[in-house]
Amino acid sequence: MSEHVSTLRLFLLRLVYLVNLVAVGIGAWAEIINHRGAWDPLRGVAFSFWAALSALSGLGLRYPLKMLPLLFMQLLYKSVWLIAMAPPLWSVGRSVDLTKGMALGVVLDLIAIPWPYVLANYVTLRGDRWR
Repeated sequence: MSEHVSTLRLFLLRLVYLVNLVAVGIGAWAEIINHRGAWDPLRGVAFSFWAALSALSGLGLRYPLKMLPLLFMQLLYKSVWLIAMAPPLWSVGRSVDLTKGMALGVVLDLIAIPWPYVLANYVTLRGDRWR
């Protein structure tokens, strides 16, 4: 299966996983480790999600194609945020610093994900049996 994905694309995937591991991980794990007091539940969920995303991205360095669903999730959550969360904030004049990071993440995911491989292995390939 991986022979249909170029070496360049595999390195690009690994770069995205590395960025998640380092950039997302440093911020998320630092916040979790240094946090004092009770967490706001939604803020706690967000940092837990980012910490898990960064940790699982370590597996993506070794298994870039097997960990593609992680990038699908990242692409979708960032796209949903840009489509549903950002415009109402912009409409009331709030500039959201997160917008650039989310947009950059969407662009990187769209470039890095090997779409012909995704089509062949996630869309047209027969699904696993139910029994």
